[in-house]
Amino acid sequence: MSNSKKTSQDVASLASQTLRDPNASAIAKSLAASALAQASTGKQTGADMETKAAKALQSDKYSETTKTLAGSVVSQSDKKR
Repeated sequence: MSNSKKTSQDVASLASQTLRDPNASAIAKSLAASALAQASTGKQTGADMETKAAKALQSDKYSETTKTLAGSVVSQSDKKR
């Protein structure tokens, strides 16, 4: 499926920094990779990643960076799900 929304330049930059950060959590890196994949392509968030991002947004244990990446990923999901 094609997606008309794309990751913003600011979020793509944050995602790139997160992937290079050796101290970033596994979920942050996973969300960052998904956000970057959607930065310049028509790729859409998959159901599994959408669920992971939604859980991150609802949890108090994740950083603001992780939640920013999660928000971007969720915003590019299939609205029919």
